[in-house]
Parts: sequence; C-alpha cells; structure tokens
Amino acid sequence: MKQLTKAEEQIMHILWDNGPQFLRELLDNMPVPKPHQNTVATILKILVEKEFVTVNVFGRQHQYTAAITKEEYSKKTMKQMVKGYFEGSFSNVVSFMVKENNLSIEELEALLQQIKNQQK
Repeated sequence: MKQLTKAEEQIMHILWDNGPQFLRELLDNMPVPKPHQNTVATILKILVEKEFVTVNVFGRQHQYTAAITKEEYSKKTMKQMVKGYFEGSFSNVVSFMVKENNLSIEELEALLQQIKNQQK
C-alpha cells in the first residue's frame, strides 16, 4: 500500500469523518488557511490514482468517497512502521513506549486485560 502525504491524509480524514463530499464541501471542512480549490482538486486526483478515493459524477459535479476505511489504513500503516522501525516486533514498540514514558503501568495493565479478554 502506498503512503499518504500530510495533505492527502488531511483530505482522507475529512472523508472518513464526514462521508462522501463534493469539492466545495471538502473545502468548507478544511482548516484555515484553506488551500486553493485547484490544489485540493489535484490532491483528490492523486488519491483517486492511488485508489484511496472513488469518484461519482453528477453532471459537472464530482463526489469523492473514501475507498479504504481509516481502520484499514491505520492497520497497514502501523504494520509498515513496526516492520521498518521495530524489526517487525510489536513487543519492541511497547518496550519503546514504556522506556520513553509514553505508556504507564496502568495503561500496560489495561492492554494486558484487553488481550486476555480477546483470547477468551
């Protein structure tokens, strides 16, 4: 799977959060300072080419829909990050988070409980 740029990811978040959008709706949902309409249209074209977005045509209007869910993208991106930075080991990720004080004992215990509950 191809990676999203920051600008592409921003548009995908709008589609994930709001569902199908026309270009004007996307622009309205973007934070200030808003990019130019042509810039957003170009990014949407790239997202369609990368198969992250599909297009429905209504006359001269194009409606854009996310072709992949946020969960699917998150899962694949996380796997690539773990493979590239943590030798493919999720336990190395957890160890790193504990070492950097990004994960408390309480959070670790909650994760362990969640894992135990899923295995039942």
